Amino acid sequence: MEMEENIRKYALINALKFGGKANPGTIIGHLMKDDPTVKNNLKTINPLIQKIVAEVNSMNIESQKAMVEEKYPDALEEKVHEKKEGLKDLPNVNGKVVMRFAPSPSGPMHIGHAYVLSLNYEYIKKYGGELLLRIEDTNPENIDKIAYTQIPLDANWLCDDSIKKKNILIQSERLNIYYTRAKELIEKNAAYICTCEQELFKSLLSSSTPCPCRNISVEESLKRYQMMFDYYKQGDAVMRFKSDITHKNPAMRDFPLMRINESEHPMQGTKYKVWPLMNFSVSVDDMETGVTHTLRAKDHADNALRQEMIHKVFGFSTPEAISVGRINFDGFDLSTTQTRLKIKEGLYSGWDDIRLPFLLALKRRGYKAAALRKFAVGIGVTKTDKTVAISEFFKTINSFNKEILEHISERYSFVKNPVKINVIDAPSMSVKMPLHPDNLKLGYRTFETNTDFYIASKDYEKIPQDKIFRLMDCMNVSRKGDAFHFDSLEYEKYKEEGCCMIIHWLPFDEKQIVKAEVLLPDNEKREGFAEKTISKLKVDDVLQFERFGFVRFDRKVDDKYVFWYTHN
Repeated sequence: MEMEENIRKYALINALKFGGKANPGTIIGHLMKDDPTVKNNLKTINPLIQKIVAEVNSMNIESQKAMVEEKYPDALEEKVHEKKEGLKDLPNVNGKVVMRFAPSPSGPMHIGHAYVLSLNYEYIKKYGGELLLRIEDTNPENIDKIAYTQIPLDANWLCDDSIKKKNILIQSERLNIYYTRAKELIEKNAAYICTCEQELFKSLLSSSTPCPCRNISVEESLKRYQMMFDYYKQGDAVMRFKSDITHKNPAMRDFPLMRINESEHPMQGTKYKVWPLMNFSVSVDDMETGVTHTLRAKDHADNALRQEMIHKVFGFSTPEAISVGRINFDGFDLSTTQTRLKIKEGLYSGWDDIRLPFLLALKRRGYKAAALRKFAVGIGVTKTDKTVAISEFFKTINSFNKEILEHISERYSFVKNPVKINVIDAPSMSVKMPLHPDNLKLGYRTFETNTDFYIASKDYEKIPQDKIFRLMDCMNVSRKGDAFHFDSLEYEKYKEEGCCMIIHWLPFDEKQIVKAEVLLPDNEKREGFAEKTISKLKVDDVLQFERFGFVRFDRKVDDKYVFWYTHN
């Protein structure tokens, strides 16, 4: 009796997992896992398994589920537990977690940014922490002014509007903080102002020999520091950190912290000429904002060590540095510089061109931020570099995005490249279709039909002779030569007589249809008619054109409704 009960339990659970049909082989595997001696009695047990599996498979899935919920509820809970997903724990969490994401303002954010930002945000959600968005704009030559407004918009879209205004930092607005901290470093004899020629310094550095400036007095360094603001020109002086001049990694030896750059800054103009380099500004910002953990590409590993050296001087506990490998998106051009040039040349319509891998474009296509975050979590925190092909990337996020859209998107009718057909003897009808097949509370749309219909030219060409085909949810029709004849209304008859094909349609009636256009990912367009019900849509609504795919309503141009294709 106990054996029968276990067989029935595993058969029911397996059936639920695979659409109502249990696999006898799987049941044997579970039994042997519970009791290895089962393999010695398979001749006796196999007929019992076959009998019980047949009984379970004869039940409908609702009955199977009800029996499992009644008799084996723990098994369902166990299954849920097995599917636990998420990121591994952060190291050394002691109190509030504060993380930061710091893109360069060379343009809007693309899918490469989305990977790292998504991981940061998911950790913040996991620990109830705080996420800072820091725009690192201390290099005047590589800044696009659009980034100041677009990066916060992109980041908040990806992070569910969770980044507060007070947590958005712009480094060019914090220069006085860096100046104060730089002076402190000099006063602590941890930094000096170097006026050596670049080539001379490099040659000395390579042989672990200090340059003449390293041993000047604190007073002399402070004097030179002021001269960087008042007298020195670009290239005349650099502030350097006093590190181990014999460090085995030459990149760690007396690295630069501040320099003079007289280029005009897009936001600050020519107000400032002394600018912090990345390692110094990042170190100061992390101290000032209390960052506890950093997660960024592994090519910043040396930078993390430099920043730790600076933090030690100030007695600050440096953030836990977590490195991730680089994702090479094969088939994408993620260069903001090259993309900006192509936009200027007219090769792209803008940063939201449908062909671009930037968040602006993906959002405009109808992708949900949660799909991109799920992609990032799926890759996880790993130092291994990965190459992701364009086809693989879209296959993955399309799947995640469909999971979201499938349950919330209303269904509508769209016929591309329409062809008119006349169905002889077709009755006048009111055809009622749900806006969503699984959520009838969303309502219905109704078509008034007679003998004339629009169908897609592609479907028209495939209709065979002398067989019944079906106008979806409407009627059965047969084709004889170029003529179409009404056959019947019942779906059952269509199914019984061969199921030739089911065709999507719209009534041939200008009062019930509107012009529609869908822009495809390759920038090609598909034109046709859509049902007039879409006139109630709002811009940004994502819906499903039945038997075509998910689309986002973009705009109305004159009497035409324009959509962007998301995926099928």
